[in-house]
Amino acid sequence: MSSLVRFSFFVAAVWIVSGCQSSNFDAERYAELNQRYDVVIRRDVRGVPHVLGATDPDTAFGFAYAQAEDNWQLIEDAMPFYRGNSAVFSGMDGAITDYLVKWLGLWETLEENYRWDLSPDTRAYVEAYADGLNFYAATHPDRVDERKLPVTAQDVVAGFMLRHLMFYGFEGVVREVNKAERQRQISRPGDASAQAVDPTGVEIGGLPIGSNAFAIAPHFSEEGATRLAINSHQPTTGPVAWYEAHIQSQTGLNVMGGLFPGSPSISVGFTENIAWGATVNQPDLVDVFVLEINPENEYQYRLDGAWRDLERREVDIELTLWGFLPWTVSREILASEHGPVLRTDHGTYAIRYAGMGELRQVEQWYRMNQARNFEEWREAMAMMSFASFNFAYADKDGNIMFLHNSLTPRRDPRYDWRQYLPGDDSALIWKENLSFSQLPQVVNPKSGYVHSANQTPFNVTAPADNPRLEDYAPGHGFQMDMTNRAQRGLELFAELGPISEAEFSAIKHDKYYSPNAPYASYLLQIAAAQFTDPQLVEAQVLLASWDLGTDLENNAAALGTCVFLAAERDDQRATHSEQQIAELLGGCVDKLMVAKGRIDPPWGEVNRHVRGELNLPVAGGPDILRAIYGRGIEDNGFLTNVAGDGLYYLVSWAADGTQKVEGVHQFGSATLDTTSPHYGDQAEDYAKEIMHDPLFEAARLQANLQRVYAPGEE
Repeated sequence: MSSLVRFSFFVAAVWIVSGCQSSNFDAERYAELNQRYDVVIRRDVRGVPHVLGATDPDTAFGFAYAQAEDNWQLIEDAMPFYRGNSAVFSGMDGAITDYLVKWLGLWETLEENYRWDLSPDTRAYVEAYADGLNFYAATHPDRVDERKLPVTAQDVVAGFMLRHLMFYGFEGVVREVNKAERQRQISRPGDASAQAVDPTGVEIGGLPIGSNAFAIAPHFSEEGATRLAINSHQPTTGPVAWYEAHIQSQTGLNVMGGLFPGSPSISVGFTENIAWGATVNQPDLVDVFVLEINPENEYQYRLDGAWRDLERREVDIELTLWGFLPWTVSREILASEHGPVLRTDHGTYAIRYAGMGELRQVEQWYRMNQARNFEEWREAMAMMSFASFNFAYADKDGNIMFLHNSLTPRRDPRYDWRQYLPGDDSALIWKENLSFSQLPQVVNPKSGYVHSANQTPFNVTAPADNPRLEDYAPGHGFQMDMTNRAQRGLELFAELGPISEAEFSAIKHDKYYSPNAPYASYLLQIAAAQFTDPQLVEAQVLLASWDLGTDLENNAAALGTCVFLAAERDDQRATHSEQQIAELLGGCVDKLMVAKGRIDPPWGEVNRHVRGELNLPVAGGPDILRAIYGRGIEDNGFLTNVAGDGLYYLVSWAADGTQKVEGVHQFGSATLDTTSPHYGDQAEDYAKEIMHDPLFEAARLQANLQRVYAPGEE
């Protein structure tokens, strides 16, 4: 039985009564914090906050307050998750994640290194941000749960540490190790045979996370402009849905873009001089070591021919049962020299992962926000605190760049690191990563374009300009797959260039699958099948006529996208028997017949963008450059857009340096307030692909102000 599963049974069987969870929040202590900070919040006609402070910490205070106005519940609800005390508020549902936080030792890292690993100005910035949240809580007691307060700067830093693990799929490896049987073999010297990992797709809250970011240099633009599309895909609602803001200080900070509620910095966005977008990547960043346990002492493991003691500590998990009964349970946590340890019925395993002990993510985002040019932005990226993410960059000076950012370990090339590793050889416990200069990257390619859409880093521009796979030793674990968005985008760049401003926007909003997409060949398998069921024959004919588009009037898109999603999830699709093909196609036919009474409804009747009383047709689809991931056809009779395109921008600098930005949010700036006019005021423009000026430039903002106020004085 696995450690996490056994922990669940342990919680159910052994209860130790503890005291009730109480509040340590003294509202009076925080109620006048605004007097320390010189900042105003300017809300534009769409309700977007443009925060202006005298200094960066002043701005951080106001930024936190503005976020709290729009997102308080999301911010507050995340705090127990970061702290590892979710179960106090959510009962057994939070116990496993609490154990995970404690098992990883995130807070031990914070307590030991917060003061030393973060620079003084970063600490001042994050602490001012925490002050802004606490000031909001103190002045809005009816909206807050004081048991979750106060918020500390360390809470904010812990959020970055934990979220970064989720973005590169760390929890998937932990789930795999905890399965009933061992899932992989133990690699031995000489086993190395390939570089690639097997991407399984990254999800958060069960929703797919993709992204697009692409740039063109002036010589690839008909107008001589530098252009960047910022189009990171996230869920449309929830704690990792995009929120838009603009933060500015009189000491130089001036950046606008998207972030997740609870973040003190902009994650993807632009300044006057630079812009960047991010996409998720899936390098192999987690290794599992099989430990040999001493048969005479279960707390010892073999390393380099000798028995070593496992590190042991007890942690308390606090829970609330049935919504009112508080309990505490103690649980043992183990670690080896490799990393944290899990005991299961099929063995004892140590996990080593990229980013262990790293807490500077918050500082790197801050430095990226402060960067004024290409050199300063690259200097920020060279901090290498992010375990993963690709970045596409462009600037006023005409520079463009693709960076496959990752904390890729330097591994022994004799082993197949896709398998589990023997835990008895300390030489396999890697301690170094590839340096920044050794990461796959493309700077100012002759082709004039870079395109990142969650694909292999060795195919992001024209073939002659791509990073060379042969420059990397086996074992680095770079992904080698292509998404449709990557395939289609690169095809369009190769076909169209040099491109106009309109063509650049058209690529962002493109609605077609490439015939060369990894799963598109499944249509040929369907076409070759011999069906006797009339409905399957009808479906076969419909798909044979499909142009691979997902425009609103397309009457094959509903069936086609269903088939593609099902085929994409099956790695064995190329070897499907005719019976398997019939079952997959038949499942999609049945869904459409139940939902719409036909297999060929116009795509706009099926694919919908829903916000409050708005229910709008929307083009695009899964793994389309116009990315829309819909769910709920079984419940609603249509697909509701739940992930994909959210807040996105097209940023450009003309040949004379003039900046132009257009953007749109999937809903509006009022994330949670259903009574606000900004709850869904951008939804219709989003569905119609109408973009607008985000009012970054001072004069434009001044002409479109809705209100201006200082925190606590609105």
